[in-house]
Amino acid sequence: MDNYQHVRALHHSLPAFSPIVPTALLPFVAALFLLPTFALAFYFSTLPKDKLALREPLVALAASTLGGFGIVALFCSVGVYV
Repeated sequence: MDNYQHVRALHHSLPAFSPIVPTALLPFVAALFLLPTFALAFYFSTLPKDKLALREPLVALAASTLGGFGIVALFCSVGVYV
């Protein structure tokens, strides 16, 4: 029981969590990530068919990564902390 009391006291002595990116900037971060996602999706849909399809996975990977971070930033900006 002494260990629990020690951990509890340690927990209460720690400072509150503060995010690296301020929550007021999250809508702008979401827009910064989501707008290129839509542009890359349009670019992906207009790519010519090559025999060596190296550009398609790279464009899709970039769009997917930007879209994933953009959606998380958008959810966090409206209060759904994921």
